[in-house]
Amino acid sequence: MTAATPHTGADLKTQEVPPGPPAPRQAPPARTPVARGLTRALPVAPAVVLLLLFLAGPIAYCAYIAFTDLQLTGQAHSSFVGLANFRKAFGDDEFINAVWLTLVFTVVSSLLGQNTLGLALATLMQRASKPVRTLTGGIVITAWVLPEVVAGFLLYAFFRREGTLNAILDRLHLPSQNWLFTLPILAVSFANVWRGTAFSMLVYSAALNEIPQEITEAAEVDGAGGWRRMWHITLPMIRRSIGTNLMLNTLQTLSVFGLIWVMTRGGPGNKSQTLPLFMYEQAFQNSMIGYGTAVALLLLLVGSLFSLVYLRLLRTEV
Repeated sequence: MTAATPHTGADLKTQEVPPGPPAPRQAPPARTPVARGLTRALPVAPAVVLLLLFLAGPIAYCAYIAFTDLQLTGQAHSSFVGLANFRKAFGDDEFINAVWLTLVFTVVSSLLGQNTLGLALATLMQRASKPVRTLTGGIVITAWVLPEVVAGFLLYAFFRREGTLNAILDRLHLPSQNWLFTLPILAVSFANVWRGTAFSMLVYSAALNEIPQEITEAAEVDGAGGWRRMWHITLPMIRRSIGTNLMLNTLQTLSVFGLIWVMTRGGPGNKSQTLPLFMYEQAFQNSMIGYGTAVALLLLLVGSLFSLVYLRLLRTEV
């Protein structure tokens, strides 16, 4: 056997020492929940500031004015009057009349008119040819994009005593009348239907396109007619679109001012004076800014109640 050769000092120096494991990296300090929240909120901070400045700020100031006796002219200082403006409103027959006419205008022109006609047009256009869809959509959308004042003048020319409607009735040897005098609230309701149906038609057209064709074809094979398919298949499947459309249409209709002002100015008398026109009359014609602002807050409350009802319906799954 050969004896092992002993290692010398030079050999030990030339041996490589294996590298050790790398030093662990030091973890960054954990951020607090407050810091994380501020970082996430930073991108939306400008939008929040603008909303507070131009939306929440004016609403808060109007809420303050509603509890004062502020007048547009003839007053040096205003004073806090508490709920006096609201008590005055609920005891005012003209205010009660404006509330009633606002509900009639909203139900007739929005809930029944725009909603029903928009759904009917969207359903019919599903089966119509492309030229018919293009022509119908163009006519309906043109009425929608017209400025409110322009639409008001067009409908005023249609309903006035010497207007287009009476000319057609005279041609047909049917009795004519001054529609803006005898039925003013129905005339302005029809005008709002004519102008706003396009939005409902677009909403329902998009919703109907999302219904699977297989479901409709299966219902036809089972012998379901058009009305049964509409009631048991179409309406339940577009229920959320119906709720959204009703909410948006209702809020828009509650705030209609220019259309009615151009056509009737709330008259004759106060037969077409809805809450926006009553508020304008009290605040700027009668110079009672505090009372008019209180009416505006009540109108805002009505719109909020409608929104809560619709949002509650939207939470229910089909």
